[in-house]
Amino acid sequence: MRGIYLVTDRALCRGGTLLEVVAQAVKGGTACVQLREKDLSTRAFVEEALAVKDILAPYQIPLIINDRIDVALAAGADGIHIGQEDMPYTTARRLMGPKAIIGLSVETWADVEASCGLDVDYLGISPVFATPTKTDTKEPWGLEGLTKIRAFSRHSLVAIGGISEANAREVTEAGADCLAVVSAICSAEDPAATTARLKDIFDEALRRRENRN
Repeated sequence: MRGIYLVTDRALCRGGTLLEVVAQAVKGGTACVQLREKDLSTRAFVEEALAVKDILAPYQIPLIINDRIDVALAAGADGIHIGQEDMPYTTARRLMGPKAIIGLSVETWADVEASCGLDVDYLGISPVFATPTKTDTKEPWGLEGLTKIRAFSRHSLVAIGGISEANAREVTEAGADCLAVVSAICSAEDPAATTARLKDIFDEALRRRENRN
């Protein structure tokens, strides 16, 4: 999985409803969508997940649910994203099955080392930069931290936290395989155009990184 990874935040959706923003991000070329809801009831979360899945399915774009394995299973989502305080990876894998996409946030170097023996599909490098959308995390990794993890880890890396058009190139060149974007897309006046620009920046930076290596 490579490219732009939309993480939803309904409170930030200025370019339309959450479903409209997702549809626009698909139009712009997003590679993945993570549905993140902290305040919805289980019923409402499942209904929303099913609606998002209907948007993504024709394009074979995976739907990832943040934290809530019950919602992921009920909606038939493609995967789950878990943090260090959520359900353990081994339990999540047993419940979700061998084909599910499972991502794990890493916030400290101890988390990175502990992930070595886990068959997670990607590590969420959280946060790369300080951001108001992620207030319950440790100190930002910065570009140096991301580069260090890239040199150490065998996993795909999804960078999240303060990612925008202004820093997408340098984050990609530092080792990110996906750019997880929240406010830069959700709050955009034109989410499709913003996603497309981010994708172009990512694609070019990835080519430069691969040519360099």
